[in-house]
Amino acid sequence: MSSWWGNAWVASLEALSLDTGRLERGRRYADGGRVAAVNVAPGRILSYVQGSRPRPYRAELRLRTLSDSDWDRFLDAAAAKPGHIAALLDKDMPHSLVEAAADAGVALLPAPGDLVPSCSCPDSGRPCKHAAALCYETAALLDSDPFVLLLMRGRSERELLDELARRNAALSAREQPAATRTPGVPARQALAQRFLPPLPAPLAVGPHPGQPPAYPSAPGAPDPVALDQLATDAAVRAHTLLTTGSDPVGDLTAWQDAVRLAASGPTAGLTATTRTLYRDLAAATGRNPTELARAVAAWRQGGKEGLAVLESPWDPPAGPFDRARPALAAAGLPRFQPWRNQLTVPGGAHQLRFGKDHQWYAYESDPGRDDWWPRGTPHTDPVEALRGHSSGDGAHPR
Repeated sequence: MSSWWGNAWVASLEALSLDTGRLERGRRYADGGRVAAVNVAPGRILSYVQGSRPRPYRAELRLRTLSDSDWDRFLDAAAAKPGHIAALLDKDMPHSLVEAAADAGVALLPAPGDLVPSCSCPDSGRPCKHAAALCYETAALLDSDPFVLLLMRGRSERELLDELARRNAALSAREQPAATRTPGVPARQALAQRFLPPLPAPLAVGPHPGQPPAYPSAPGAPDPVALDQLATDAAVRAHTLLTTGSDPVGDLTAWQDAVRLAASGPTAGLTATTRTLYRDLAAATGRNPTELARAVAAWRQGGKEGLAVLESPWDPPAGPFDRARPALAAAGLPRFQPWRNQLTVPGGAHQLRFGKDHQWYAYESDPGRDDWWPRGTPHTDPVEALRGHSSGDGAHPR
């Protein structure tokens, strides 16, 4: 043990028994890591100790807790000297504090006979080697934190420090000359008086969000063009919030917002900057760049509803969906095969999807492949929805 109070604890243990062999075996058990996590509670220390049998033994030490009057005398003694509080905060228990408590009739450290050991093993020794191991392990805990001893005596660290701070403040107030005391003001009165002046009126909102600053490029730094896009988007959202009181993307999920952000970028091909943004946004949402690119196409086709049409098949009620196939046949188009809210030309390159907004969304794929991408503009008429994107397999009405 490195602290004097840890050594005092061990001395109390060793005064329990004249069997130095049991004590030595207990020390070896503690040093060998045979004592499981130690549970400390007021008046009791408990742990399981691995002995010679496969099943560990339940060892316990009991120690009398202090009464409320004992605690009052101890706290008064501790608060009387600021050095005592500072020492406790530094996880130290000075001799002077223990002596002051003793002078007030409070014994913090256990005297010979104060510790009451017990164990589930058949050994009738007092203590047995398992209880001795627990006691040595507890002494190691005390070395680093004397509040363990105070908890065993009945009070937690937080309780003690709060009460010491209160008593120390009260003691300081009593010792301060009345002429130098600052008169106090009740909190209710202070709040009612509203000492702070009113806040100035907010600045007028500009006509447009403004241009973000130029971001320098540096090795390992984020791409400046991508930063510019993110800053521009944030500025537009902030400006909209200030002028309208609502966030235009406030109800979007993280994935929907990532798609929206990617869709707001350039549309003329994937530049190096766009590829970087797609890669980062896809990684942040647990998707891959191809999934993000397909979702961006759906967003550009129909916004949030277009993305839902891409990702969430559903079963439409009878009505417009049932009337679509006769209308497509009347326009001279090939036969479309229905599945849930989708109409697909078997083996062809065209597909229509019916959205919950009662609009038709056109999709395109290479013939024979199940790789559908949004194309064109949605329309309430399925024939017009097909006319809204480029023809590829002759399936379009002319």
